[in-house]
Amino acid sequence: MLSQSVQDYVKTIYKLQEGGLVSTTDIAKELKVSGASVTGMIKRLADMKLVHYSSYKGVKLTEAGEKVALEIIRFHRLLELYLKEELGFSLEKVHDEACRLEHFISEEFAEKITNILGDPKFDPHGHPIPTKDGKLPLYQEAILTEVNENSEVMIRRLGDSDPKLLDYLEKSGLIPGVFLKVIEIAPFNGPITITLNGKEKIIGNEVAKNLFVEYKD
Repeated sequence: MLSQSVQDYVKTIYKLQEGGLVSTTDIAKELKVSGASVTGMIKRLADMKLVHYSSYKGVKLTEAGEKVALEIIRFHRLLELYLKEELGFSLEKVHDEACRLEHFISEEFAEKITNILGDPKFDPHGHPIPTKDGKLPLYQEAILTEVNENSEVMIRRLGDSDPKLLDYLEKSGLIPGVFLKVIEIAPFNGPITITLNGKEKIIGNEVAKNLFVEYKD
């Protein structure tokens, strides 16, 4: 059983490594710890064969490290959905609750959640849930601010870094699975006019940047 700290580091590196090697500075910033703490943990992870690490160049997960990260992410996203669908938690609260629980559940527990929820593919924010064998569903998406006017789209995913924004989106009905039509996108980062449930609505540019959509077939 890996420690909570090791799991947090592995998950964080996975999140940051999309653009390539991850710097210790970025890890420290993300986890809000000192650079010295990060360096010490990275050396430990390298000894555990979970990361490739080169001083002054950066760090990247090994295949074993990615497997660990995807398992943690799977547990986290299943827990988020369970908290939302079965226990009635709001979107703004499920992330923090899942972060506290993800380190302590077993694969058996995760499988029971999966069965209860009907083998879900996405968490309540719209993020894909890794499968048991570590695969992620693939899909295409666009930021709402970048779609063409008069386009009909479905909200696929929400930016989930700001709990207050998630609360606003949920109360506004702007959640994954909802269809809307883009009427007008004002220039110079102006507001966006949409129709939602047959009603016209204006949303700010910053809000729209946190709505990831796919075009309606």
